Amino acid sequence: MTALATTSTSALSSKLLQSSIQLQARTKSVACPALISSSFLATKSVQSLRSLGRPKSASRSFNSRSAVRAGTSGVDDLSDSMKSFLSAFGGKSSGPQEIAPEAQEPDTDIPAPGNKFAQFGAGCFWGVELAYQRVPGVSKTWVGYTQGATHNPSYREVCNGDTGHSEVVRVEFDPKECTYGNLLDVFWSRHDPTTLNRQGGDVGTQYRSGIYTYDDQQEQEAKESLAKHQQKMNRKIVTEILPAKRFYKAEEYHQQYLSKGGRMGMAQSPAKGCNDPIRCYG
Repeated sequence: MTALATTSTSALSSKLLQSSIQLQARTKSVACPALISSSFLATKSVQSLRSLGRPKSASRSFNSRSAVRAGTSGVDDLSDSMKSFLSAFGGKSSGPQEIAPEAQEPDTDIPAPGNKFAQFGAGCFWGVELAYQRVPGVSKTWVGYTQGATHNPSYREVCNGDTGHSEVVRVEFDPKECTYGNLLDVFWSRHDPTTLNRQGGDVGTQYRSGIYTYDDQQEQEAKESLAKHQQKMNRKIVTEILPAKRFYKAEEYHQQYLSKGGRMGMAQSPAKGCNDPIRCYG
């Protein structure tokens, strides 16, 4: 069976690589960045296909966050990669989405009387939400998507990278008990704001660093806070500060994910003032 799998994947690998070479030959006279990307993707896809023919002990273990969260296997993830590869050669692809007017509207939800909203993007929204759940004065938290082009996106669509949305946590807080400055401090402490579209092993525009403000006062405080933290950093902060747009609540299984047990079934405390380390994937 291993020999048969190796032969099949090798044949498919050769066909894919040949398609890449032929495409380069047809467009040789044109300097095209997309061609470079297609060639690179072809090489990576071929390498991935070849790995399927190896014994398990010789293959890299699959530890993709997207597979854990979507309940897929390593082979399913490879299938998604192959779809992207084939789309580069004229196959079906969703491509960039048309901008939906609804997605560009301000967040029209209303907090409880006396409370305010704040919105932050700092990588995986599971861990960010738990950090804010623990803040005294925070009454509610939601994880969701914002700052994208499409209306009511799904998690899979956001992860596909076509919609432009960011994973964010929306916080409802009582300004008498918790200042906006307190929330900003949590934001800076929770992630590395100098890495563009990446937090640790999570890579993609949906993981970008962002502060999304609900009024002029929040915007001013956010900018002043960024300037203050920039003085402490050796690298440039890439956090975006933008007006809060429509907030799309993520699927229910993402809400309070870590405090409900996470993927390991080990609930992490959301108690106010708790300082236990936050394990996003463990």
